[in-house]
Amino acid sequence: MPKQPPGDDNVGRMQFLLGLRRRGISDPAVLRAMDEVPREHFVEHAFVDNAYADQALPIACGQTISQPYVVAYMTEQLGVLPGCRVLEVGAGSGYQAAILSRLAREVISVERYRTLAETARQRLATLEVRVGDGLAGVLECAPYDRIIVTAAAETVPDELVAQLADGGVMILPLGPHGGPQQLVKLTKGEQGIKQEGLIGVRFVPLLPGKAREL
Repeated sequence: MPKQPPGDDNVGRMQFLLGLRRRGISDPAVLRAMDEVPREHFVEHAFVDNAYADQALPIACGQTISQPYVVAYMTEQLGVLPGCRVLEVGAGSGYQAAILSRLAREVISVERYRTLAETARQRLATLEVRVGDGLAGVLECAPYDRIIVTAAAETVPDELVAQLADGGVMILPLGPHGGPQQLVKLTKGEQGIKQEGLIGVRFVPLLPGKAREL
């Protein structure tokens, strides 16, 4: 749904949250975070009127801000607890990190595009946003209780798995770039990594290294 005029803001937020509930999002903490973070602050100016539409929207550097349902679903499946340290791979607009910051003790986000990282850093003054290779994670701050990847990997990134704490959970889109992808939940236990397929998705590619430009 489009963002409502100021006088109808409360009604618009209620409809936004109702849409998430109707699609199965039930965790009160996740719904509260989705309510508290103003999505219109994270979209390009030209798309502000569609900030609360349940669709992905373009941002700088050819990237996207994921649709609200996917953000909420990934967050709910991640199972963030108040004491968790979270690594986000792909800061993008900063919206997903802002949601996570309402739930976790600490969020570290890594972004390959300097422009996006700097913009996200300005929006998320209290969070750590780094420019770097997302596939390499942030080794010096590992291990992480939770890792969330917001771009599609063609195979499970071993370096990120290695940075996951025992008992930790990772959520990432998995599949060919430009082809069918699936959200996957990885849980690290004594017997190794348990992999669970979730829902079909479509994400931009997870690419190695820092971007040369932008």
